Amino acid sequence: MQIRWDQQYAQRTSRMSSSAIRELLKLTELPDVISFAGGLPAPEVFPVEKISAISQRLLQEAGPQALQYSATEGYRPLRELLAQAASQDGAPVTVDNVLITSGSQQGLDLLGKVLVDEGDTLLAESPTYMGALQAWAPYGASYVTLPSDDDGLVLDDLEAVLQKRPKFIYILPNFQNPSGRTLSLARRQYLIEATTRYGIPIVEDDAYARLRFEGDQLPSLISLVVQQSSDDTGYTGHVIHLGTFSKILSPGIRLGWIIAPAQLISKLVQAKQGTDLHTPTLTQMLAYEMVRAGHVEEHIPLIRNVYRTRRDAMLAALSEHFPADVTWTHPQGGMFLWATLPEEMDSSKILEEAVQEKVAFVPGVAFHPCGGGENTMRLNFSNASPEKIHEGITRLGQVLSRQKSAAR
Repeated sequence: MQIRWDQQYAQRTSRMSSSAIRELLKLTELPDVISFAGGLPAPEVFPVEKISAISQRLLQEAGPQALQYSATEGYRPLRELLAQAASQDGAPVTVDNVLITSGSQQGLDLLGKVLVDEGDTLLAESPTYMGALQAWAPYGASYVTLPSDDDGLVLDDLEAVLQKRPKFIYILPNFQNPSGRTLSLARRQYLIEATTRYGIPIVEDDAYARLRFEGDQLPSLISLVVQQSSDDTGYTGHVIHLGTFSKILSPGIRLGWIIAPAQLISKLVQAKQGTDLHTPTLTQMLAYEMVRAGHVEEHIPLIRNVYRTRRDAMLAALSEHFPADVTWTHPQGGMFLWATLPEEMDSSKILEEAVQEKVAFVPGVAFHPCGGGENTMRLNFSNASPEKIHEGITRLGQVLSRQKSAAR
């Protein structure tokens, strides 16, 4: 008898869906497609030669260790470096507060596995990162959202929402994916103060903080937490901090981290053991050597310069080729900007015609956990050259103009 696999699936799989971005990335395999869809770093800035040299040295000098199983918590020297960096930024972090993950996306999934029960309400920005929505959907999360403006999450209604006791708040404070917006210092301070009073955790997804190429660096949320404990247990605050090497080293090494109170780290370790035992030892040792030798710090200015040039190219092309009633954000860093079309326009339908013109983007509806956003789109500027950005925005502007004319 042939098995009907659709009748074998666990009930939670009904809440799973494919990533709109992953599906759109298939378009990049087509010839001549200019894609602003994926959140892809520029491959030409990957430090290939340094990674190659360090990898060879590691295999020659510590090959058996690099290729062996290791601790679920992660490679201790790397955890110590990350704890030291966080402490220098103002959070009293010890090695016991750090868990290495297989990309920060795994960190989101582990947090869902450990913290989210069926029917739990989470507070998120709207729009927000669709990968988090995808990670937490199988665990039965529901959402209450607050809007954002040029200063990030709008906090006017925060107290009313906190009174309803959401399980936690999820926020990307720096160059948010998808909008490119940054949470202002005043709002960071108020968010920490209010959530401290109500005892509501914050999940700070800080993937893009090192990609600032304009304006002043702002303190992380975790560094603003006032310790409630005076003992020597390290960090005990209510902010859970997620970081990643994907944007400053390489996404292919799949390496991220979580900083949280040791009690929560212990439970996350148990969840990770059932997932992949541990993050690959070789890539952890590689990242450690890259950081220890100063290569990552040396490399970041190159990334910033390339992305600044590409952001400027996209902003200039938008001003030249998009209709006058379309608006967009002006990110001070990161990899994305956010365009808002007239309310009557549907970016999903626009994408259908845009693909015919061999240009792609992500419709904004995928980033809204409670619906809406049909007239918005996310545009990635990090992965295309300035010349391709100009050509792609020209094509997309022509599609928008045709759609507007047809709607009259």
